[in-house]
Amino acid sequence: MGTVRRVLLSVLVFLPLVVKGQEVLTLDKCRSLAVENSRDLSIKRTEIELAGYDRKIAMANYFPSISATGAYMWHQKPLQMISDERIDALSNLGTNIQGGINEWARLVQDEINSRPDLFAEYIASPLWQKFMDRIADLGIAGPIDQIGQSVAKEFVLDISNVYLGVVSLTQPVFAGGKIVLANQAARLAEELAREQYGMQYADIIVDVDAAYWQIVSIAGKKRLAEAYSDLLQSIQKDVEIAVGAGVATASDALSVKVKAGEAELMLNKATNGLALAKMLLCKRTGLPLDSEIVLEDEESMLSPQPEAVAEKDLESILSDRPETRSLALAGDIYDKKAGMARADMMPQVGLTANYMLSNPNMYHGFQKKFGGAFSVGIMVKIPIFHGFEALQKYRRAKAEASLYRERYQDAREMISLQVSQCSDACDQALQRVKLSSDYLESARENLSVATAGFEAGTIDTRTLLSAQTAWLQAGTEAIDASVELRLATSNLLRAQGELRP
Repeated sequence: MGTVRRVLLSVLVFLPLVVKGQEVLTLDKCRSLAVENSRDLSIKRTEIELAGYDRKIAMANYFPSISATGAYMWHQKPLQMISDERIDALSNLGTNIQGGINEWARLVQDEINSRPDLFAEYIASPLWQKFMDRIADLGIAGPIDQIGQSVAKEFVLDISNVYLGVVSLTQPVFAGGKIVLANQAARLAEELAREQYGMQYADIIVDVDAAYWQIVSIAGKKRLAEAYSDLLQSIQKDVEIAVGAGVATASDALSVKVKAGEAELMLNKATNGLALAKMLLCKRTGLPLDSEIVLEDEESMLSPQPEAVAEKDLESILSDRPETRSLALAGDIYDKKAGMARADMMPQVGLTANYMLSNPNMYHGFQKKFGGAFSVGIMVKIPIFHGFEALQKYRRAKAEASLYRERYQDAREMISLQVSQCSDACDQALQRVKLSSDYLESARENLSVATAGFEAGTIDTRTLLSAQTAWLQAGTEAIDASVELRLATSNLLRAQGELRP
């Protein structure tokens, strides 16, 4: 009978077991591992990074745009600024003039020859004869042709190899407020990405807490099953001795044997469940599934109770909840988009400055050398009609902003209800913890009395088995209530917006 008392003492004290060579994981450590190794959070962090780049891209629109362009072109033909007929006329200008003079001299000579009075005067005047001979042979065709050909070449530009270079600067002056609104929308989008990260973060924390306390619950129930099995095995030996002595019946021995089988089955189920629960926690924390892990609270029969969650007013909760902040930010973003769409219907003004370099030099007679010049200007773009596209974009953005505000109002009501439900769940779980603790204490005392009576022979086996079963149920209920309070607290913290990065 002393064996039963020793087993009972170990059961009632619930001494924690220490597993050597294993790292003890705390709840905070599990949370940190889950946040560090979560692919979903990694994606959200990348989305925050992308939103930051978008913000910097939008900010770049405040600054001037500077670009440099270079080009080379080969042309098959030169560039003629006058027609082929005019080029031919310039090239043969001297010949044409000389021909005209010769034709005039021939006409004069024919007139002289046809009139006897002029012919007689011409014959009598050596000066007339000398003049007519000189007119017929002036020799101006060649020099004037060369001058004409030189002039014609100036109208034929060699553009067989053309090099161009342009450096441009464009500075927006007025865009209807679109640049300012785009920067504001980009900053809001970055904040929205952070709030979405916060939502995913809270989900992961709650999931890790559930997996952690599930292990604590199963581990506690496993130790209950082990202690219950040890009790039954000790009683089974005592009952067998009592049957042999004729002070107990075979039915008593059979009842103990059945209970022992149930205890073994319960222990096997708890062992397998604990292994699966640890695999789930390893998966959520990013550890290998076959890792040997021990939790800080795993060896405690009842998990330490959490501190009471401080009450918060609804407005504070709404300002801390990432869901409502995301909806509010989304509404503001679409307000900015509506302003950007309205800006598309306004005039746009910009300044431009350019420096153009070319070879042939277009600023100096197309000489075969580089030359360039500066130019400045102002551009004004006035949208007139494009099927009311900008107007429809404006109306759509306003409608989407209104939609998100309606969702925000709906979220306010849902969050208020959720906080109320989670708060009630915490109160109920706390009440359950208190009741289960009293129940467990009574079951312990009952088991102690029943065990003492069984050893003294004043209590039969069935009464002892009933006391052991009641103690097992009380222990299970206490563990469930303790874990339920932990999970209810996590859900309440999440509902109040406390689980933030």
